[in-house]
Amino acid sequence: MTILDLKSDEYIPYFKGYIDLAVDVELIPGLISGLNTNLDFYKSIEDSKLDYRYAKGKWSIKEIISHLIDTERIFCYRALRFARQDKTALLGFNENDYVDVSNASNRSLDSLLKEYESVRQATLTLFKSFDNQTLKSKGIAGAGEVSVRALGFLIIGHEIHHNNVIRRLYL
Repeated sequence: MTILDLKSDEYIPYFKGYIDLAVDVELIPGLISGLNTNLDFYKSIEDSKLDYRYAKGKWSIKEIISHLIDTERIFCYRALRFARQDKTALLGFNENDYVDVSNASNRSLDSLLKEYESVRQATLTLFKSFDNQTLKSKGIAGAGEVSVRALGFLIIGHEIHHNNVIRRLYL
């Protein structure tokens, strides 16, 4: 299943920028590739850059990694709920509030990467368990309706977005 199979009614317009970054990506191979590529990328960053902020109030690279971990967990929780046909509308979350209390700056890169890898492995196990019909299941999260498969592609595109920001503004 590729991003090209995704319909515009499977996600809210806010997510389009992230979805567009996952173009020509298959879901499971994209999640696997992202894991390997991103671990290598994060390990290649000089230690002196990990706590750097390009402007006041902006996140450090460690905080971005923590944010990616938190967001992936939240998207997987949503995917699980929708895959199980839970029709309860889920609230959105404020990523800045999460980062503010993440303690990422006091953690080692190795600690963050071990958590990142564990979360991605759990994501892969979850998404591999879904059949094509389940991947099309939808639910309400935050500002609108989203499908299970859109949440998977959002994980990929969201990560690409933040890694592009790191390359452009931090390195």
